[in-house]
Amino acid sequence: MSIERFIGIDLAWAQGGVRRANETGVAAVDGCGAVVDCGWTRGLDETVEWLTGAAAGGSALVFVDAPLVVDNPAGQRTCERQVGQRYGRWKVSANSTNQGSPRLAGVLLRERLREAGWTYDDGREGPPEGGRVLSECYPYTTLVGAAELGYDLERPTYKRRPARVPAADWRAVRAQACDLVIARMAGLATADPPLLLSSHPVSRRLTEEPSPRRAADYKHREDLIDALLCAWTAALWSRHGHARCQVLGAGGPAPRGFAPTIVAPARPEQRGEGDRPQASKT
Repeated sequence: MSIERFIGIDLAWAQGGVRRANETGVAAVDGCGAVVDCGWTRGLDETVEWLTGAAAGGSALVFVDAPLVVDNPAGQRTCERQVGQRYGRWKVSANSTNQGSPRLAGVLLRERLREAGWTYDDGREGPPEGGRVLSECYPYTTLVGAAELGYDLERPTYKRRPARVPAADWRAVRAQACDLVIARMAGLATADPPLLLSSHPVSRRLTEEPSPRRAADYKHREDLIDALLCAWTAALWSRHGHARCQVLGAGGPAPRGFAPTIVAPARPEQRGEGDRPQASKT
């Protein structure tokens, strides 16, 4: 049995409540790289409902950009610390998450999906062969860890303003950087595995319209970009496993399958000591 759908979720870390939940970007890709569905949801109920439909009753691998397992009372998870240690040269780091953090929608999503028959996989045994599985990822590590995207020296400036960019210029610089990210993602049409942005009207519109400068409109677009990156990362992990990706936080004491980890595409120089790529799946 093989994975039929690769799904990316750029989850809003706060689940809502009194205030309306922020948007969550969602994207589903088939085994040929075609985008079968993508868009936005709000809140866990809507996200779970969309995910159930996107999986279409078959096997699916979901990569979520949000902490899914948080077992540390304070401080930073090991996987988050290793993001900075291994990708810091590319100006990539991760926020700290612990059990005192106020925004843990990813943990609630994992619990909701477990009740619906999904399985969390920490990646330490390699990519799953089938079933309905979710793992954690981080799109920034994909952008700098996947050579196909061409960010050889540092992360793109499509999110966080570098100190060298004046605040007055930031929105224009950010929009230009975002357009370049989209153009490079469109180039994944010939990658292994492919991602075909042109195959769905919503993702195709990313390539046809310039990135907006207005903050709310820009965030709307950014959430979808990250969801598509998550979906492609799931496909990359499924296709190439440890040959192209590493599992951050894999050395923890948690039982196999339950560790708080991040599955991250990695160049050879981004891997930890003793972390050697294994043969690619055929």
